[in-house]
Amino acid sequence: MQLNVGDLQTTAMGILPHTDVDRALELSLSLDIPFWPQLPRLHYNEDMYAQASDRFPGVLVDIEQERVTLNTALFYRQLDSYVERSADPANFSLSPEYSAVYHRFLALGPELAKYPAIRGQITGPISYGLKVVDENLKPIIYNDDIRPILYDFFKNKMNAQYRELAAVHPHAFMWTDEPGLELLFSSFTGYTGDRARADLAEMLAGVEGPRGVHLCGNPDWDFLLGTEMDILSFDAYSNGHIFTRYSGEIRRFLEAGHILSWGVIPTAVEEFGREHLDSIVRRIEDMWTYLAAKGIDRERIVRQGLLAPAKCCLLNPDKTVTVERTFDLLREVSAVLRQRYGLV
Repeated sequence: MQLNVGDLQTTAMGILPHTDVDRALELSLSLDIPFWPQLPRLHYNEDMYAQASDRFPGVLVDIEQERVTLNTALFYRQLDSYVERSADPANFSLSPEYSAVYHRFLALGPELAKYPAIRGQITGPISYGLKVVDENLKPIIYNDDIRPILYDFFKNKMNAQYRELAAVHPHAFMWTDEPGLELLFSSFTGYTGDRARADLAEMLAGVEGPRGVHLCGNPDWDFLLGTEMDILSFDAYSNGHIFTRYSGEIRRFLEAGHILSWGVIPTAVEEFGREHLDSIVRRIEDMWTYLAAKGIDRERIVRQGLLAPAKCCLLNPDKTVTVERTFDLLREVSAVLRQRYGLV
């Protein structure tokens, strides 16, 4: 399915530092491509790993200790029931207790029609499988019995969410948050890159509608750009100078019709304080100029580009203030660049 996005439209990652549900939703709806916000400061159930755990066999979400673990014996006891229920898409829908915003977002219905697209998100299976450990503190992605269920579960969770979003907007799409891809190629050795590429590709092939991957770190870009997806969202502010060195892979990615979401606005207080409209515009245009010198058509770059904050930020001492200013600057940068490149 063709993505109805690009032309330097604005979007953002799902996680926001807000505890005010109305304000978080308002902030999301201020962008060209809104999303339903995840609010982990409101409740631990909205932590990206806790939220994705909803109905996974053997998983225990400890609200008081704020941790997610898997009990292996419980996994095997619940496995048959999980398989039986897998035929029912409702089993993979996001429960209201795991999101204060998701069902309110869906209920907006006709109000969402004025946007070119809407987006949903879920933690990725690689990140989840590396983060969640069993009773022996072993990441569950290393368990050969659990790993196939892990990928199947996340595929079905993405499809269930996509269907619900597509029911209220014809141009809905999903992406999976995969910060663990950076770890996969560093200290962890029990799960090879080749195996991960094959597993992730197989999962994405089973995802309905447009699908993408988002991450804030610095993974193996050759691995990631070679993975079949429709959109790649990344932290261009911190990692753009490394990312653009993969110009051959980027050219092939764009020539295949895919979309890059450039996370170019910093969200941390100190970094944001050092930047302004002109400096951000100059930073991203420098990256595009470098790619153009490597033979990538600049018009293709902007036509197949989105703009976003660099990353979500829950650690700022000013809580929501800088994040909201990030959204303001994002809209300003988009307006300037869209005007400059004749996109308005």
